[in-house]
Amino acid sequence: MSTLRLQKNTCVQDYIKQLNPSQREAVVNTEGPVMVIAGAGSGKTRVLTYRIAYLMDEKKVDPFNILSLTFTNKAAKEMKERIGKIVGGNEAKNLWMGTFHSVFAKILRFEADKLGFPSNFTIYDAEDARKVIANVIKEKNLDKEVYKVKSVASRISSFKNALITPKEYLRSPELQENDAAARMPMMGDIYRAYAERCFRSGAMDFDDLLLYTFILLRKFPDVLAKYQDRFRYIMVDEYQDTNHAQYLIVKSLANRYGNICVVGDDAQSIYAFRGANIRNILNYQRDYEDVRVFKLEQNYRSTKTIVGAANSLIKKNKEQLDKNVWTDNSDGEQIVINKTVSDTDEASYVARTIFEKNMQEHIPFSDFAILYRTNAQSRAMEESFRRRNIPYRIYGGLSFYQRKEVKDLLAYVRLTINSNDEEAFRRVINYPKRGIGDTTLEKITVAANANGVSVWEICSNLGYYQSVGLNKPTTVKIQDFVTKIQSFKALAKEAEAFDLATHIAKTSGLLRELSQDKTPEGISRTENIQELLNSVKEFTENQKEIEDGNPSLSGFMEDVALLTDSDNTTDEDNEKVSLMTIHLAKGLEFPIVFIVGMEESLFPSMMAMSSRADLEEERRLFYVALTRAEKEAYLTYAQMRYRWGKLIDCEPSRFLQEIDESFLNINTPDFSPFTGAYGDSDEPSASRRPSPRRAPTSSAPSRSRQPQRTMPQRKNLRKIESSLPSANSDSVADTNPSDINVGDRVKHQRFGHGKIKEMEGAGPNKKAVIQFDNVGEKKLLLKFAKLEKVSG
Repeated sequence: MSTLRLQKNTCVQDYIKQLNPSQREAVVNTEGPVMVIAGAGSGKTRVLTYRIAYLMDEKKVDPFNILSLTFTNKAAKEMKERIGKIVGGNEAKNLWMGTFHSVFAKILRFEADKLGFPSNFTIYDAEDARKVIANVIKEKNLDKEVYKVKSVASRISSFKNALITPKEYLRSPELQENDAAARMPMMGDIYRAYAERCFRSGAMDFDDLLLYTFILLRKFPDVLAKYQDRFRYIMVDEYQDTNHAQYLIVKSLANRYGNICVVGDDAQSIYAFRGANIRNILNYQRDYEDVRVFKLEQNYRSTKTIVGAANSLIKKNKEQLDKNVWTDNSDGEQIVINKTVSDTDEASYVARTIFEKNMQEHIPFSDFAILYRTNAQSRAMEESFRRRNIPYRIYGGLSFYQRKEVKDLLAYVRLTINSNDEEAFRRVINYPKRGIGDTTLEKITVAANANGVSVWEICSNLGYYQSVGLNKPTTVKIQDFVTKIQSFKALAKEAEAFDLATHIAKTSGLLRELSQDKTPEGISRTENIQELLNSVKEFTENQKEIEDGNPSLSGFMEDVALLTDSDNTTDEDNEKVSLMTIHLAKGLEFPIVFIVGMEESLFPSMMAMSSRADLEEERRLFYVALTRAEKEAYLTYAQMRYRWGKLIDCEPSRFLQEIDESFLNINTPDFSPFTGAYGDSDEPSASRRPSPRRAPTSSAPSRSRQPQRTMPQRKNLRKIESSLPSANSDSVADTNPSDINVGDRVKHQRFGHGKIKEMEGAGPNKKAVIQFDNVGEKKLLLKFAKLEKVSG
């Protein structure tokens, strides 16, 4: 035993030696309040990991007394694995480590009865919550165009993040006046009805996990004391992203022992739209007078050029904590700024650059990331990538657990665990079809509301609630459904989670329904169900290894409900270019990054022009985007872009002008003011490549070299349009339709290369049937097709 302990101590000390002086100080100073200001790429995850390992091994702190809060389950899992390698896997499993929502959900499971909830309460995701709200709006006969579901859901979310309950809302004339001015005077009634519906269904949404934890700790001092004593050391990652509720909960839990360490970077605070409050980190030193501050300023990720450029940008913000991020990495390539004609041209430039680097420099596609301000910008990129057969993955698309067939089976599971779950009930009561229609559901809902009970209570006691007024065939169908769910509940008491889930999939008729569809889509849906069952098996096996693990089906459901987009990446995506919004890129890094759409009113967003606080957040967002790059960064903007179906002229983002010129290579073609940097040719040439100029090596940027700044002037739209041969830089010139014949090889700006099979019609109605290499056969009207005849 002593030999094993000696090995562990040696292991911890070896890891400590890997830290730089600032990191080491942040790790070993464990007592009292601590703030770690962690610049981009400065190794904050390593500091958090080693700090916890140091507490466990050197300070002999019981892992059950350590609370570590993160913003993704993926981050928590990776940290646990790293800690396990240092102090032993079994001990690491006993840490209270996870997202705010997962940790607070765990606390609420233990204490739910105090709030009137069952311990197996359902956690509603955003879609579930919106469905409940939609039903409330419908039942109250409110105008759906005024009370839009997403807007109402967002408003309710903001109330909860501000810890405003329905009762407090209805006692606030100011809140009610604000909503009345927004033509939504019934907001309070909707909020109250939504909260009551969730409570009756034994369900909480994501925001409730914070709200009810706050209420629990405020209303029950004994519960607060219990968790204050348990969590003697508290660590919070990404503290700049905490909202008001998270701030108050963490502060109350730390009040007894005061051993709270927060890690964050005010320069990366980009979630104000979710309720994040940057003042939490800016004012931290006021909250704790004896706080010790450690600054992690050495960047290990990026080149000197990228770090210097990012520093020169972010210093324009007035509200920020003092720090000086630096790096010992190489100078690296200058940051390329590229002007293109249109968004299509921009996408073509990006795709061509990636294709050439992959072919000529053998850089794998997985080294590239395309970052944009809004999801809509992905369309042009996707089309350009498909034309060049470049594999890509869009982050933030429909995740596995949001697919219909997966949600259908999970709804059956939810109803088995918690029969009062109204949204699960509504989803599967007539799927697969069993002849229970909307009229029947409406009668049941009316009866439930009139009696103040759940819809399940009505359905399982139809003999008692005869006022529902259902005919005998419908009553029998509902009773059969209730019996089926009750049989699942009975089996749940003895069956393993995987066996129960498989039984539900088969007995519910869901698998049979899907297997009857032999189309590729149908087969894919069946495979998704199989994959879901596999995930149940994997989850329960993993939970069995954890001392306080929960291998039940309800444990699996909680894990699924708390997943985030960033947790859903798979190995299948390893050889693909990554496309994502900048918000989703937070915490990621890539060797080569393209930030596209660098235009006024797009980035910064038009909605961020009204206040300095909003504009500074947009600048922080750009800072986050730029610091995702390890080796190279490209900033692109278009002179024209479609907005709401209209082509408008654009001007470059002010942020481009805020970067020190010494770090930039402004890639400007000299042959035409209206074409992209790569012109019209697919062939690379020295004149079209970024120059090999290097950034200065000193920390103070040199002013001796001043690259020519050629930001475009705003031009008359018609003049720009008339000067362009087409909206796509891949196209040299449109071929006269009369010069195209059967058998010719042609190129289309969207469909790529193909061969003319047939011609028909004459004059302006002349058409061609073309067999395209990648998209198959298309019939095109030649006067609009803009074909280019190519050799071969």
